[in-house]
Amino acid sequence: MFWIILLIVLVVLIGAIVALYIVGNKMQKKQLAQKEEMMAQAQPTSMLIIDKKYMPLREAKLPKVVMEQTPKKYQKAKVPVVKAKVGPQIVTLLCDDAIYDDVPTKGEVKAMVSGIYLVSVKSVRKSKNAPAPEEETGKKKKKMSFREKMRKQQADYQRQLKADIENKKTKEQLKAEKEKAKRERERAKKITD
Repeated sequence: MFWIILLIVLVVLIGAIVALYIVGNKMQKKQLAQKEEMMAQAQPTSMLIIDKKYMPLREAKLPKVVMEQTPKKYQKAKVPVVKAKVGPQIVTLLCDDAIYDDVPTKGEVKAMVSGIYLVSVKSVRKSKNAPAPEEETGKKKKKMSFREKMRKQQADYQRQLKADIENKKTKEQLKAEKEKAKRERERAKKITD
């Protein structure tokens, strides 16, 4: 009797794990396609970062259209928000988790922006009163909370995803170059024959 119950539980667990694996793969492919689309539509901009922080989507003062399109359950979630001056306007942008730590406060950056989403940044000028890194000051490292650890892990996954996207492009370029070289060799053979 005990073995039958144990066998049923194991079959259910294995089925659940397989289902989660399949769903996870589908979601990962979907996220990869969305990232590629965002990177394709991103435009370079120069901006001055005024402030950055995590805050609920409701309090971020985003356009009404964004709030209307966002499901209710996600409006309470905290997201990385960057307030920046782009030209004469002060704009509120959503930031990618992977680059949130790289965004300097009160510093000028060249950024890739897709709609209201900040995709990547390159620092141009940093502020003069920026705090020194912890290694230079000689202080002990602060113990990270669970939330900070999870955010760091998510940022690492985002960086890995970005690297995979760039790697995929280079693989496709290499494949196209090989095919082109092969066609050239075949063409050269035909000409010599």
